[in-house]
Amino acid sequence: MSDLADQTELQLVAELLQTAPRVAVLTGAGMSAESGIETFRQPQTGLWARYDPMELAHADALARDPKMVTEWYHWRFSRCAHAKPNPGHVALAQLQQLKRDAGGNVDVLTQNIDGLHQAGGALDVVELHGSILRWRCQKTGEKRPIGEVDFSSFPPTSKAGGVLRPDIVLFGEMLPTDAIEAAERAVMSCDVFLTIGTSAVVYPAAGYIDMALSRGVPTVEINPEATPMTGSVTHALRGPSGVVLPELLRRVRD
Repeated sequence: MSDLADQTELQLVAELLQTAPRVAVLTGAGMSAESGIETFRQPQTGLWARYDPMELAHADALARDPKMVTEWYHWRFSRCAHAKPNPGHVALAQLQQLKRDAGGNVDVLTQNIDGLHQAGGALDVVELHGSILRWRCQKTGEKRPIGEVDFSSFPPTSKAGGVLRPDIVLFGEMLPTDAIEAAERAVMSCDVFLTIGTSAVVYPAAGYIDMALSRGVPTVEINPEATPMTGSVTHALRGPSGVVLPELLRRVRD
């Protein structure tokens, strides 16, 4: 973020964030990758190397082989259980608090399932794809924290005898209605819309940036690389969120 053009864009975005009462932020896998969490489509290792994650993460696979799918998700959780929020997560949470103190808000909408936004201090996070930190009984719908699930055998089961599965959206399933509605309210009421660590080309995420663009509000993309949306947004900031967001927060505070 050293050349003059980048500095100018940073300052323009910081000024937008200073004056905007409501900010909506959509985050994706790139933000979690900065905390060491492998993106979903990265190659599997060891036992799971011969499996296609696109198949394992499908609702049909869970119905067909709940033992294998729940064991795989437990393995995936164990791979990211020690991940910590990166400076981008923390800066976003601090920006949210700054806005709340001033009577506004930052609505955090995430496609990630790892809980790192909350661990970084963000409040009222809209989890579009659910959370791997909760598991849900398929028989009763009861949810419980992953720390209360007995993984001594697979699939894990509830006291009611139902299979416990991660409380996430699998391929072939609908996104939770309450999360979709909350996200749409945030985008329709925001004064600035940011996408961070996501290409935002897959629906419904792509629909949110389209919604913001149709309203004419400033849009900002933060990503290390250009995406298919780069040419459509008002401002594009190249770099990891762990670098860009703390710098934006510093300028907003100045």
